[in-house]
Amino acid sequence: MFESIGWGEILVLLVAALFILGPERLPEAAAWLGRSMRKVRDFATGARQQLRDEMGPEYEEFRKPIEDLRQLRNFDPRRAVTQHLFDGDPDPLGLDNINGTGNGHSNGTNGTAKPNGYPATSPAQVEPLKPGEKPPVDPDAT
Repeated sequence: MFESIGWGEILVLLVAALFILGPERLPEAAAWLGRSMRKVRDFATGARQQLRDEMGPEYEEFRKPIEDLRQLRNFDPRRAVTQHLFDGDPDPLGLDNINGTGNGHSNGTNGTAKPNGYPATSPAQVEPLKPGEKPPVDPDAT
């Protein structure tokens, strides 16, 4: 609830409250604030539970877009583009770990498995042409 308020701001508020209310009224004000916050939290929990009870299974359908939006907060554009372009293969430039502690592969297996757990495919071994042998040509491609 108070993610944007740091310890410095809280300390300033406490010092200001001490000067405004005085030491004799400060404990009473803190207790009142605690009770009020507990009531607000109980009201919010009760409203959420009532909404869940009334809507039934449709409640989860409405919660899913909100959860998707929360996941966007942790969105990493570089990882998404790499995953889209290389279909889960490790980064070909070896830049998966920006701080330089990685080995160039997103799963730490030196290319033996893809990040999705499937084994990496090795490139097909092509034998060199024998002397006098013509290379295969695809007439439709030329």
